Amino acid sequence: MRLEIHPTHPEKRKIRQAVEVLRRGGVIVYPTDTVYALGCDITQKKAVDRVYQLKRLDKGKPLAFVCPDLGDIARYAIVDDRAYRLMRRLLPGPYTFILDATREVPRTLMMKRKTVGIRVPHHEVALELVRELGNPIVSTSATWEGEQLNDPDDLALRYKQADLILDAGWGGLDPSTVVDLTDGEPTLVRQGAGPTEGIL
Repeated sequence: MRLEIHPTHPEKRKIRQAVEVLRRGGVIVYPTDTVYALGCDITQKKAVDRVYQLKRLDKGKPLAFVCPDLGDIARYAIVDDRAYRLMRRLLPGPYTFILDATREVPRTLMMKRKTVGIRVPHHEVALELVRELGNPIVSTSATWEGEQLNDPDDLALRYKQADLILDAGWGGLDPSTVVDLTDGEPTLVRQGAGPTEGIL
């Protein structure tokens, strides 16, 4: 199913429709402030497994997830004062931060080091989804054979097995910038859409 949604003022009815799909264990394609992402409710293991399957990802590769705000991050990750100040300055925005995980994070989303990647994107559709759901949702870029897809027509063609595609128009091509905050000093893992001046 494909549903057109307004990118800056998403219709409540359509957000609720997407959240019902997530609650039933569905996988969706949805827009973020960087690229389109594949996602599901992080508490639904079978749905997480389907995300790996649809994207043809190795199970050892960690998946990031979206939180609605900075306050919610502290439930799932250990945030020291320095990390908090940095994230407060940059979020919501085009960044994924790697942090030490708390016990609230499902095992399926943790690396062996017990760390997690967390996003608070500057995009109303993504934020409204997690607010309405009440749980974070998985965020992994909607690529196909290494190519980032930003045209909703291409996404609909490639991800026919997704339960819902939220079409907010053309997306970006640069994924989020990934910054590791687990060792005190911020470390760049991947340069993406978010600038790194004044961070590293």
